[in-house]
Amino acid sequence: MVRVLTKDYIKKRTIEDMKALGVYRKEYRDLIDIYVDMQRDYMLARKDFEENGRQYETETAAGNPKKSAIVDSIEKLRKDIIAYSDRLGLSPKSLESITAEKQERSSLASVLSKLE
Repeated sequence: MVRVLTKDYIKKRTIEDMKALGVYRKEYRDLIDIYVDMQRDYMLARKDFEENGRQYETETAAGNPKKSAIVDSIEKLRKDIIAYSDRLGLSPKSLESITAEKQERSSLASVLSKLE
């Protein structure tokens, strides 16, 4: 059974995670809200998928099988969640680039401070 978390809990956890990673900024509020909505929609879609028999395919009017709408929605939400995770610095890939950027800036800052 898929557990569906509340938006408030997802948002709180997301902000805590971002703060722990050192990537949180209050200017990201709108992006965080979109990310939270997608996370919640994903959980609801998974719950619906589980409760309705995990049907991967449906038949078209012509009788041919095609991917069910709920599976398609789940796949799209996964891709969107990954994209937003990258933007918010919550994925390993994005965290590596953020860390590299900070190190470059630190190096530049130290060189510039020595010039003064």
